[in-house]
Amino acid sequence: MADPKGFLTTDREVARTRPVEERVRDWNEVYVPGSLLPVISKQASRCMDCGIPFCHNGCPLGNLIPEWNDYAYREDWSAASERLHATNNFPEFTGRLCPAPCESACVLGINQQSVTIKNVEVTIIDKAWDTGDVTPQPPERLSGKTVAVIGSGPAGLAAAQQLTRAGHTVAVYERADRIGGLLRYGIPEFKMEKRHINRRIEQMRAEGTKFRTEVEIGRDIDAAKLRKRYDAVVIAAGATTSRDLPVPGRDLAGIHFAMEYLPLANKVQEGDLTVSPITAEGKHVVVIGGGDTGADCVGTAHRQGAASVTQLEIMPRPGEQRNAGQPWPTFPMLYKVTSAHEEGGERVYSVSTTRFEGDEDGNVQWLHLVEVEFVEGKLTQKPGTERRIPAQLVTLAMGFTGTDRQNGLVEQFGLELDERGNIARDADYATNVPGVFVAGDAGRGQSLIVWAIAEGRSAARGVDRHLTGTSTLPAPVRPTDRALTV
Repeated sequence: MADPKGFLTTDREVARTRPVEERVRDWNEVYVPGSLLPVISKQASRCMDCGIPFCHNGCPLGNLIPEWNDYAYREDWSAASERLHATNNFPEFTGRLCPAPCESACVLGINQQSVTIKNVEVTIIDKAWDTGDVTPQPPERLSGKTVAVIGSGPAGLAAAQQLTRAGHTVAVYERADRIGGLLRYGIPEFKMEKRHINRRIEQMRAEGTKFRTEVEIGRDIDAAKLRKRYDAVVIAAGATTSRDLPVPGRDLAGIHFAMEYLPLANKVQEGDLTVSPITAEGKHVVVIGGGDTGADCVGTAHRQGAASVTQLEIMPRPGEQRNAGQPWPTFPMLYKVTSAHEEGGERVYSVSTTRFEGDEDGNVQWLHLVEVEFVEGKLTQKPGTERRIPAQLVTLAMGFTGTDRQNGLVEQFGLELDERGNIARDADYATNVPGVFVAGDAGRGQSLIVWAIAEGRSAARGVDRHLTGTSTLPAPVRPTDRALTV
């Protein structure tokens, strides 16, 4: 363990963010560069000798958190990086983007503030990149087997890297023009700069993984042809069908899905566009949906110069402390203030949109809403609470309902769906079609990045066993557990 008294002598300290007035003028990551390193060893020392590390259970990857905390405390960064990579292909992604269910499960969190696991994680991996400890790991020999991976988000990339290292020849197919999936075009630059994706891709290329962009399976390549060309297929296409809001006025100009709005802002940062075709500049912006994607829209609107930003959530405001129904070590639904919320705007809870109102040219101008409350377990409108708010740009960030069915991928493969509309699979992540596997949101439904990587790794093991009869890849932590889906 680290310092036996660390949790008694050291208070929790998290990464410092840059001043709001500075960071809203650029798209760089919000944190002060290098601010973690001077304090992270002390923070790692707060990790207790708790006997049963519940953080392992809280993390879908089963990260060896006490081990790399101890190495970080001793400033043995190479050993810490090795332990970190033992269970996680891309800790620089999770260290920036994961909501850290591991911290919610930290034993110290029972009656104190938990260990800053996420900050320790990102410091270790950033240090590893700086010192050259992250290197390509090509296989010693090739198996002669070929695998196609559909989708280049965290699940697809994790599966591809594991299978490549196992000796299989892997090609990743991505329908967008760049590799990364939602990491590339769904996550704003201020949350994770895309250089982190780029250097992982170069590592994977050096290991032997092939990448094919602007190719959509089901449209550009028929599923039958893909199955004939490869010995196995992994579908990691995500859950990309956005939940819509079918209310009067939905067809007015200026109302967009979050995944129409956010990618264009990222394309500006990639240099593809000078100005986004959908911009918040000078507009009253309303974001419908109170989750992380909604917060991404809020932060993006701030940087584009919105006149005002209002975020709506149909559910009541969460509490700031655990309630009895979400005891430790479960992941609690708490009120949180993200970096985007620190930058301004208004958050309105317990409201439902009833209709949109436009001008004579068909552009949205107003959003009509009503307050709601739970009555006998059902959300019910409160009479006399109707009002309207200005809305010249509306983004719908209400989550996703399943895998894209428009391109024919599901039908062409002949895949069965489960009761939730996701691609059905067994404990080995195999679908009903021999040789076809599914990982990530396509099979799980909308979930966390850490679950996507865990599923990609687990699916890779199932594919490896299918191709060779056995597998030396790490066993999945919990192949069928859905308890920590958030």
